[in-house]
Amino acid sequence: MPSLALPGRVPRGWLCRSTKSASKARRDQINAELQALRSLLPISAQEKERLSYLHTMALVCLRLRGAQLFPPGLAPPTGPALGTELLSLLPGFLLVLSADSKLVYISENVAQVLGLSVVELLAQGDTLFDILDGRLGEDVHKKLLLAREEPGREVTFVSEMRTSKAFRLQHGGNRVVAVCGRFVALHWPPSPSSTAFLALCTPLVQSPTDGEAASQDDIFQSMHLLDMTFIDVTESVTYHLGYHREELVGQSWYSLLHPEDAELAAAQHRALALGAGAGPAAGTAVLRVLRRDRAWSWLRVWARRDGGCITCTCRCLREEEAAHLRSRQPRAAAPPAGRDVARLAEQLRALADSLSPPAPPCRWSRPEEAEDDASVCLGNSLLHRPPAQFLRFPFEQKIGCDIPSVLPQVWSAQRC
Repeated sequence: MPSLALPGRVPRGWLCRSTKSASKARRDQINAELQALRSLLPISAQEKERLSYLHTMALVCLRLRGAQLFPPGLAPPTGPALGTELLSLLPGFLLVLSADSKLVYISENVAQVLGLSVVELLAQGDTLFDILDGRLGEDVHKKLLLAREEPGREVTFVSEMRTSKAFRLQHGGNRVVAVCGRFVALHWPPSPSSTAFLALCTPLVQSPTDGEAASQDDIFQSMHLLDMTFIDVTESVTYHLGYHREELVGQSWYSLLHPEDAELAAAQHRALALGAGAGPAAGTAVLRVLRRDRAWSWLRVWARRDGGCITCTCRCLREEEAAHLRSRQPRAAAPPAGRDVARLAEQLRALADSLSPPAPPCRWSRPEEAEDDASVCLGNSLLHRPPAQFLRFPFEQKIGCDIPSVLPQVWSAQRC
């Protein structure tokens, strides 16, 4: 007996049936909606053509989260030139996260650091942990929780970030980046929906060239005799360590070193003096030096020997950067045996005598006094550890990351 269709009831067969025309209509509707969303994105027409549906949705979600944190009326009107000029002056790229670690904003110059565009980076995922090395995810999560509990407190963590295949082939791995930022309330009263983590992501670079060393603000250079006595230093040392050039010339490099780092510095010094070790890593060390205000600063030191002089290129580091680099730094080599020490001291004295100007009239009454004096000047600073009776001063290093006031302007500029 055939069943009767009750009023307002759909026959059972229609619930499970999906025709080709209905599926095509749904696909066409989805495509049209994605095309409409793609047309609203503030990117060039060529970039829009290359966007897949996944990339389109990722960019749309990023812009929606950004519009929630940075409403159109939040920042004063500004032209696109401000954003371009600001980004060109930064040593890294800007990163903004929501309270739940979702990506909200990534500055366009990220491609210069990671080799990936914003779109390619979003293909990795929509959270910070999707673009970081997973091995340090727990430590990064703790840092972000600490910053969220104390808004305004600056935190720094160092981790590898995902990069393009071409970058990994060229550099042998992903890029190590120091992320320095803090949580700020963008609207009042503060709430999780109006709180963002604003950060500057700075790469830990390899050995700088001479041209880069002369142009970068976080680098200074010094020149030493073979016993590491200062003979010249760039004026920028005043900004980093507080000393004037005249105060350092004639002083020993070892007089500035932290006692716990003297052995590492001596190993680097020996390697340069003996010509041991090939490659740039042989002359690289991470050390603490004493500032003029009696605080300790971390430096990454690249040293090379140029005839009778040693040139050091020094870059200032945050404590977290120094800890990361030290964890990958090879252990200092054991000092030479006693006979090798004597031979090395003799070679250094002979080399210094051949490179130094004619000596002034003799001021020693006995030859033994001259020999002892030369040994002290040229041997002790290299072969013996400096006295450990240094005063210990608390480490303090503050590097500002004050970007909340300018980031809304960059955001509004890119919206134009």
